[in-house]
Amino acid sequence: MRPILTINSGSSSLKASFFTADGERRNFRYGHVHEPAVGFDRLMHDLGGEMPALVGHRFVHGGDAAEPARVIDAAERARLEDLVHLAPLHMPGNLLGVDLCRERFPVPQIACFDTAFHATMPDWAKRLPIPSSLGMRRYGFHGLNYSHVARQLPRILSDAARGKIVVAHLGSGASLCLMDNLQSIDTTMGCTPAGGIVMGTRSGDLDPGVMLELALKYTPEQMFDMVYHQMGLLALSEGESFEMQDLLESTTGQAAFAVDYFCRQVRAAIGSYAAMVGGLDALVFTGGIGEHAAAVRSAICGELGFMGFVLDEGANLGHAQRIEKAGGKPVVIVPADEEGMIRELCLEVLLD
Repeated sequence: MRPILTINSGSSSLKASFFTADGERRNFRYGHVHEPAVGFDRLMHDLGGEMPALVGHRFVHGGDAAEPARVIDAAERARLEDLVHLAPLHMPGNLLGVDLCRERFPVPQIACFDTAFHATMPDWAKRLPIPSSLGMRRYGFHGLNYSHVARQLPRILSDAARGKIVVAHLGSGASLCLMDNLQSIDTTMGCTPAGGIVMGTRSGDLDPGVMLELALKYTPEQMFDMVYHQMGLLALSEGESFEMQDLLESTTGQAAFAVDYFCRQVRAAIGSYAAMVGGLDALVFTGGIGEHAAAVRSAICGELGFMGFVLDEGANLGHAQRIEKAGGKPVVIVPADEEGMIRELCLEVLLD
C-alpha cells in the first residue's frame, strides 16, 4: 500500500488527510486561510517530512468526465481550467492546490470529481429546459460524499440499500440525491453549485426573472458576489448568520425563519422525489448539518410520517446511526468522508 495525501483546497480553507502505507490516517484542517499558500506551508510543517506516493485532489466540477478520477497531466489541467466559470467559488482553489502540491511533491496528482457520481442520471435529469445549442446541462455535485455514502449503505441497510433512497447532504453547501440501486438518478444541484435548495450564502434555485432584474442593477462582479456570498440563510436571517448552528442558538425571529425556510425546502425536495418514483425506502442524512443538527433533522422529518419516516427522538438527539422509530422506514446518519473516498479512488486509478 502506498502513502496517499488527499487535498480539499477551497477559496479560504484547506482540508487534507495523510494515509500512511500501513493504513494509519492523519487529518489536517486549516480554516479561514485567505492565502492558500499559507495553508500549504502549515501542512508541509505538520506533515513532518512525510512524502506521499501520490496526491488526490477534490475537484468540485469535472465537466463531462464520467470516470470518477483522472491523472492530472497538462491536457487535463487545461481542461479543468476551462471549467472554472461553472464553479468559480471552488475551482480556483482546487487548481491552486494542484499547483502548490506539484511544487512540493514530485509525484502523480489525481483529480477526483464531485460531478462524476451523477453520470448515471437519465437524460431527463441532465437536461435543462433551454436550447441544447447553448451547451449547458445539469451535472450535480457533492458526488464524492454521495459515493462514500453509497458504499456504506449495504453494510448499514443490507439489501434495502438497493432501494429508492434520498440522501440529504446538508452543510454550508447543500443538496439532495435520489438513488436507486445505489446510483444517482436525480439531484437538486444543477449546472453549477449555486442551484438547488437554499444554502448558507447561496439562494439555490431562483426565479430567472429575479436574476434578470438584478442584472439590470448590478455589475457582473457585484452579481457574482451576491450569488455566492450574500444570499441563502444569510439573507433569510437578515444578515445575522449563514451558519446553521448560530441560527439554531439564536433567539431572534429572523433566525428562526431562516431555519424553518431551510427545513421546508429540504422536506419539499424529499416529497418531490418520493412522488417522482412512487415512494421511498430510506432517508439518509450526511454533511455538517445533516450529521450534527438534531433539531434540523427533527423539523425535516416532522411532517414525513405519512411516508413512514418517524424519528426516535432519543436516537436523533444522540446522533445514532439509525434514528428511526421502531417500525418506521430507515432514517440513517452517515458521516461525510470525502477524503476517504478520494483515497479509494486514487487506489482504483493505480490498479487500472
